[in-house]
Amino acid sequence: MGKTAFMFPGQGAQYIGMGKDFYEQIPVCKEMFELAGKAAGLDVAALCFEENEQINITEYTQIAMLAAEVAMLKAVCEKGIRPDVTAGLSLGEYGALVASGVMTPEDVFKIVRKRGIYMQEAVPEGGGMAAVLGMDTAAIEKICEETPGTVSIANYNCPGQIVITGEADAIQAAVARLTEAGAKRCVPLKVSGPFHSGMLTGAGEKLAKELEAVTVHEISVPYIANVTADYVAKTEDVKPLLEKQVSSSVRWQQTIERMLADGVDTFIEIGPGKTLSGFMRKINRDVKVLNVEKVEDLEKLMQIC
Repeated sequence: MGKTAFMFPGQGAQYIGMGKDFYEQIPVCKEMFELAGKAAGLDVAALCFEENEQINITEYTQIAMLAAEVAMLKAVCEKGIRPDVTAGLSLGEYGALVASGVMTPEDVFKIVRKRGIYMQEAVPEGGGMAAVLGMDTAAIEKICEETPGTVSIANYNCPGQIVITGEADAIQAAVARLTEAGAKRCVPLKVSGPFHSGMLTGAGEKLAKELEAVTVHEISVPYIANVTADYVAKTEDVKPLLEKQVSSSVRWQQTIERMLADGVDTFIEIGPGKTLSGFMRKINRDVKVLNVEKVEDLEKLMQIC
């Protein structure tokens, strides 16, 4: 018998209108948007559904994305579908925390609101990120290590797609070397800072202080952390890993490979967009990949699961 994984996308997949049909049609989903708004001190529903520029600003994007993901998760759970394992990419790890029973929706909403603010505040002048396409991972790591300044890997997304992060000058120098060494393309990302780099260590330290007041519950569904690409075995490891996550590499490809090794053969992406499903096709095309982004997707899910 195969296993099912729930996976949650990160920042960048947001759009105006995400989760609106869930909000309008499913009571528990509306409750989650309202809970997120109360916890964050914002009109999260308006942030998600009405035209605005804030949705693409980190301190607002994160709470908006998470509200949509948790609402969709609750709708899936109401259908009686449960995961055997869960994980999320960067911000999405907080959706996984709810799915695993480790934190309550109210607590993750409060924490992610602070996380977004601290990450936005910590963004230094001259930082950036770039996607490196069509190049061996080890070669990218070597060039990053040899490039003067601060540049490192932010995301191990899938074969042929790595994201680097750091100082703008160091990124530019690394991109020149990577292109010369055979990278198919290097694409600067439209982000507001060098996320998942050591330049954001301070944001993680502030987040750690906020996490002190949060209760960590027993892990009822196994979940895999971004920092280690392995299962979190002890509840006391949860908070330190979340602190490190802000400034550490997201090992997404390794996370998926860990699940595959454990017999997961059905992956359900819960949240806006199909980014993680796209990565799955490059990691392993032989498994079942489903998306829950619209209410109508729930019926498709019921037919398959």
